[in-house]
Amino acid sequence: MQIGVLVNIGNHFDLKASVFQAPRRGIYSFSFHVVKVYNRQTIQVNLMQNDYPVISAFAGDQDVTREAASNGVLLMVEREDRVSLKLERGTLMGGWKYSTFSGFLVFPL
Repeated sequence: MQIGVLVNIGNHFDLKASVFQAPRRGIYSFSFHVVKVYNRQTIQVNLMQNDYPVISAFAGDQDVTREAASNGVLLMVEREDRVSLKLERGTLMGGWKYSTFSGFLVFPL
């Protein structure tokens, strides 16, 4: 399923790789929201910075048809750092279709 991009000012989000590459050093705000299907499994999604997990979100309720997991962070990012989401465990509803990933520069350094 194709991922859609609503806003990509500067084209620093690579749609094919699903990775944001920082154009400059600074403090960035990142947030994400994912939905899992009813399949009696836990999902874990990590926000990754240069292939290292920074924060995670979990959804694991066994008695609901859909469940969401969200998280957000202010993060010190160096120029050309790569930020992305990684599904560590579980299955998302419709793949990434019902999920969001947002980021923006809060304060340049």
